Order: sequence, then C-alpha cells, then structure tokens
Amino acid sequence: MGTVTRGTTNPNRLRRMDRWIAATHGGDLRRAKDAPVAVDLGYGAAPWTAVELLHRLRTVAPRARVVGVEIDPARVAAATPYECDGLAFRHGGFEIPVPGRLHLVRAANVLRQYDEAEVAAVWERLCSRLTPATGDSRGGLLVEGTCDEIGRRHVWIALGPQGPRTVTFATRLGSLERPSDLAERLPKALIHRNVPGEPVHAFLRDFDRAWAAAAPYASYGARQRWIRAVRNLSADWPVTDGPGRWRQGEVTVAWGALAPRA
Repeated sequence: MGTVTRGTTNPNRLRRMDRWIAATHGGDLRRAKDAPVAVDLGYGAAPWTAVELLHRLRTVAPRARVVGVEIDPARVAAATPYECDGLAFRHGGFEIPVPGRLHLVRAANVLRQYDEAEVAAVWERLCSRLTPATGDSRGGLLVEGTCDEIGRRHVWIALGPQGPRTVTFATRLGSLERPSDLAERLPKALIHRNVPGEPVHAFLRDFDRAWAAAAPYASYGARQRWIRAVRNLSADWPVTDGPGRWRQGEVTVAWGALAPRA
C-alpha cells in the first residue's frame, strides 16, 4: 500500500531522529519480553538508514531487530546483500509485511509526497500495528517526520497506539539563523498549517521572539542561546523535555498544543 518515493537518502541523514529514539524509547525497547522489532519504512534507494538504525538501537537495546520495508522491489533487491544478524529487508508498504506487533516504526521523508487529507488514515493504520501499552510501557512508537538532505534540520511527530503525542524540532545549531527556519521541514500534517490562526504558526512566531530575546547568550555559543530561548518558550508552551535534550539542539512540544485546527 502506498506509492514509490523519490528514494533520496544519505548516510547519517536520520542521526538526530535515531538518537532521540534511542534516548527516549530505549527503556521500553530493553524491557520488551521478546526481541523488539523496529521497522524502517520507506528507507529509500540505499539501505544506509536501516543499517544505522540497527546500530543505534543496539547501543540501548542489544536484542533489537530492524526490518527495512520498501515498496520498490528493486530497492529491496539492492539492499538484501546488507542483511545481517538482526537486519532484514522486505517488499511492502503501509501494510508492513512483518508479523506481529511492532515496538517501533520509523517513517522518515515518506508522507511529504501525499495529500494532507491522507495522513490521518496512514497514521491510524501504522499505529494499529504497534505493541499496546502495559503497566511498565507506553507501548510501541511511530515516528513520522521530515528532514533536509544531510540531516541538519528535522521535525518529527511521535505517535503511540492511541495516536499523536509530541512534535520534536531538531537542528544543527550552527546552521540556524532563526527557529522558524525549521518550518520548511514540518511533517505533512503541519506544513500547510504554518499560516496565521494555526497553532504551529503561533509557536514558531513565539520561538523566533524567544530566540531574539536570548541574543545576549550568543556570546556563549549557539547552544546556550538555544537553551535560553527554549527555557523562555516553555513559560507559554508545553515543552515536554529538558536541558539534556535542548543541548542537542532539540525541543519537544505536546502534540495537542500544535495540532491543526479543524
């Protein structure tokens, strides 16, 4: 199910997303009763992102397995020689031809070519494949987002079995002029909502103002300026992470605060 993407990919393109997943979801992956299964959905014309995902997940969950899923059979054939212990490739789309429930689905740069009206149905289908929440786990995780060609700027939405939870903005701080530069990397569910009257537009406007107010901290480096800007921003917006993640050039906000208006 789905259509073939452009397939553009580069080594380390998804490193920011991978590191965030490892940091925030690694505990749930380690606590999984069986070997946790992660799917790299729509990995593209080369298998690098799936190979890297396995490596990064295994630093926090040594039993993790990764399955790369691609709708183009030629891409699957090209990736097959890279299979190894814990890594496999399958032909498929949004139906995800992997048995059982999944602990993680990563869909990066996949939905940008679809219409906004199609996103909710894709989310629902993918979330239905996630492991359910239990007493010590919030359940499986779907991470869907968009980044630039070399992974300097990235915005993703994290969803659980019940739907969207958070939105994360991540960037190489040295490349950033202002936070609203990240608007061009908003996922499909938000990119057309960056207009006056929509929450995501108000958020980016306030973020730019907080960034400007934090200008004196620039003498200590872009990281310190970002941390101060996010701290100021959190007075008015439900920021869900803390300085440990801000130092990475990230900020995560509750989905409800940025969700499109009907």
